[in-house]
Formats: sequence, C-alpha cells, structure tokens
Amino acid sequence: MHSSSLPLSTPSLPADVMRVQAQASWQQVDFISDLHLDALEPETFQAWAQFMTNTQAHALFILGDLFEVWVGDDTQDPFALRCLALLKETAQRLPIYFLCGNRDFLLGAQALQVSGMQALSDPTILSLGALRVLLSHGDSLCLADQEYLAFRAQVRQPAWQAQFLAQPLAQRQATGQSMRAQSEARKRTHTDYADVDSVAACQWLKATQCQVLLHGHTHRPAVHDLGEGLQRWVLSDWHASDIAPRLQVLSWLREQAGNPNRGLVRRPLHSATPPN
Repeated sequence: MHSSSLPLSTPSLPADVMRVQAQASWQQVDFISDLHLDALEPETFQAWAQFMTNTQAHALFILGDLFEVWVGDDTQDPFALRCLALLKETAQRLPIYFLCGNRDFLLGAQALQVSGMQALSDPTILSLGALRVLLSHGDSLCLADQEYLAFRAQVRQPAWQAQFLAQPLAQRQATGQSMRAQSEARKRTHTDYADVDSVAACQWLKATQCQVLLHGHTHRPAVHDLGEGLQRWVLSDWHASDIAPRLQVLSWLREQAGNPNRGLVRRPLHSATPPN
C-alpha cells in the first residue's frame, strides 16, 4: 500500500451526478464487479458465461474491472470478442450498465455499442424504490494510496488516453501483458492495498442523499456500517480456480426491500437464480 503524510482530500463530485431510476418492472437487479476476465482464467469465464445466460435479473450493473486489461476497442483478441458477443446476447433480454474500473477504463464507445452496454459515470445514483444507492468502482475513494490516485488522475486525462490509443495495437497489447505480470507479482507478495476511506464515503453519501455506497475494487466483500443509517457494501471479486472459489453476485430483490438489508442479498453464483 502506498501512503503519504499529506492530508487526505475527498474527491469532488460533479455538479450533476448521473442518475438511473429503476423501472417498476425490475423485481431483481444484479451487481457484479472485479471479474478480471482473462483468457488465462477459463474457469472464471465459464462461470460468468453461465451466470449471464441464466440470471433472472431484470437489470445488470457491472461496476468495473470486468476485464483484466483493456487496451482499446480495436482489439482483435478472440477472447475479448467472445466476451463482447456474450454481453450483446444478454443485453438483448435485459439492460446492462457498465461503470469502468482501473483495469478497463479504456473501454470506449465502440465496445459499448458492440456489447450493448450502457455507460455509467463514477459515481452514479441508482434509485431502487425508496432506496438510493451510490454506485462507484471505489478506487477514487482509496485516499491513503496517493501514488495510485496520482496515476489515476493522469491516465483518466483525455490527452493521455488519446496518446496511448494512438500507439500500434501490438505495442498496447505488450503494455497490457506487462501490467498483468505486475499484478500477478503483487498477488504473490500479498500486498496490502488501501481501503475506501470511511469519511469520504460518508461525505459522498450525504452529498447525494444516498443510503448505501455500493462498490468493488478492494476485493474485500463486506458490509460496513457508517453510522446515521448509512452503509458501504463491497462487491466480491471473482476467482473460479482458487481452492475456495469466489463467485458471488449481489442482488437487490424488490420483494425483500422492506427487510433490514433493504433488499440487498449476497448469493453464490450457483444460487444467483431465485428459487421457484
């Protein structure tokens, strides 16, 4: 974890935060993130493909890092094209919303059109009946990792992205492979990453009048009570080949909206389809 003695500052919200209103017909809404889809992880892809085919959700929200790396919409990688085709097939029967993460922030308009996904801003307010949820990938709120936040600010600049995407595809693919190797090396050293800052999370929730912050990124699935009726729900990452596979979907069920968890339910992939 990279840290600094500099004072931490909550990232500012845009003047007009994006909003999505759940349709009255949505009885189940699914949330996933941090699948890190990669041709070298076929078990995770197969689990995701099964989920996409079988989910009974009326809408799906993907909160970033769907892909391990994305180096441009002009990709000719058969695995990436297979993923886009599966997204398109699923999007023909339910809306799919996509909010980019730190691995797939270069996924652009062309890939969105091919896949049928609808782009979300970070953050986005989602109204689920009486519940207002603030959706984010979560990385911008990991305030203790100032080195990463500086990198994030750089690569999110349109000028930087235009310069990177102007490189030949093969060069960008080599960069992506290098990033993946660095990520695997960090996993082997069990690097302790910064977590979402609770004060910043509360400030965002109060400013947007939301009760729940829903995010991924940290790979630490949990529910955090922030006080004053506010909560932070963290999505799970997906790894099908681990000794203890992590394949978890978070769903909002309208019929359970009056329960203490406000309709939010964690379920392993094999039970992502509601019982009859």
